This record gives sequence, C-alpha cells and structure tokens, in this order.
Amino acid sequence: MNKKVTPYKDSNLGKKEQVTKMFDTISGKYDDLNRIISFGIDIKWRKRVVAIIGKKNPESILDIATGTGDLAINMVETGAKEIIGLDISPGMLEVGRKKIAAKKMGNTIKMIVGDSENLPFEDNSFDAITVAFGVRNFDNLEKGLSEIHRVLKQNGTFVILETSNPTKTPYKQGYKIYTKYILPAIGRLFSKDRSAYTYLSESASVFPHGEEFNNILKKIGFIDIENRPQTFGVASIYIASK
Repeated sequence: MNKKVTPYKDSNLGKKEQVTKMFDTISGKYDDLNRIISFGIDIKWRKRVVAIIGKKNPESILDIATGTGDLAINMVETGAKEIIGLDISPGMLEVGRKKIAAKKMGNTIKMIVGDSENLPFEDNSFDAITVAFGVRNFDNLEKGLSEIHRVLKQNGTFVILETSNPTKTPYKQGYKIYTKYILPAIGRLFSKDRSAYTYLSESASVFPHGEEFNNILKKIGFIDIENRPQTFGVASIYIASK
C-alpha cells in the first residue's frame, strides 16, 4: 500500500478533501503548469495511451481523475461513442467543460463530479478505463482499483499513466533533485497554493511503481499486466485487462 501523503500537513480534512481543495485552487493554471514542469513530454505520453486504447476499438471509455479533460479530449481519436471524464474536483472539471465546448465535443464527452472509490456506474459498464496522473491521489488505492475492476467489462482494457522513479544513474539522481527542489519552486511561482506542487512531488516519490505496482494490480484481479517505462523511467504506462 502506498504511503499516505497529503497536501496540507496541518489540515483537519482527510486526504480526499485536501486533494479536492488543492486541485480546485490550482485548476485555472493547471494545464500551463503541466506543460512547463514536464517540458511538454506529457503530451507525448498521453498520445501513447490513446494509441493503446484505440487498438481496442472501444465504444465506451471512462477517464478517471480526468482533471481538465486533456486525456478525455484526446480519446475522441479512438472513435468511441461515449467518453465520460470523472473527477473529484469541480474546479478542474469546469476548466475541462470549457475546453470541450470550445472543441464542440459535448455530444461525445461528458464531465461529471465523482469519487474514484465509489464509482456511480453499474458493473461491467465500460470497454476501456484510463487514469492519467491520478491513482497516486486515491485515498485508498486498492479500493479505487477494485472499483475500476468492477465497472470494467470482461476483456476490457485498463491503462494508467503515472509518474515513477528512474532507477539508473544519472537519471535517478537528476530526477530526485528536480522533483524535490525545482518542481515545487516552479509551482510556487505560478500558484497561490504553495503546498500543491510540494505534495505532487512528494506523492510521486513514495508511490509504488514498476513491479511493485504490477503486483497490486494482480492482487485486485487484473490480468495481462504490463508496464512500459517512459522517458528514462520518469513515468510509466501500465496496461491491464479483466
């Protein structure tokens, strides 16, 4: 189980409420900050996720922790008839809805407020489910993954894009310096919430990745599990089925 890291150390709120507050606060600048702190590489990673899902020709896709909808919008390329973006942060979803409206994708993509650990869907509802940079924010990782397993159809595809930690020199040392010092500093320049990007770097550093995360997916009941490290191991794409 992943170590629980929260945005606000002195808050009386639980992790879930803290994460919601944090993302509501930074929602307006989240997209721009993402491009800056990842040097735009996150766009390439999302395209790889879309390519993986697209090969399965899904009719229905659920994008959990959709945020401002970047991945959900990209998923239109798969030809899916229904794409639902779910997130716990109303502020992030509002930004996403504006982007979807501007692209005239409202007939395909629906954005809803929801909790990843209590998904408001019937069993076996979706052909594909995706999560980009969101599973490390789950309050209860195994409960969230179990809910995803429940609403995924038999033979459906589950793809996660998440940060991970490089294991080879010099990338390991460089990444540690970047996430511990540089990333929070950049975040503080652009965000009023000084805790947000410190939390994001800390949560990434303690979250299970690689074989450790594969084993968690296996424990939940997923099969055909594969992980693909991205860009020297600073992120990973995990692929699984039901």
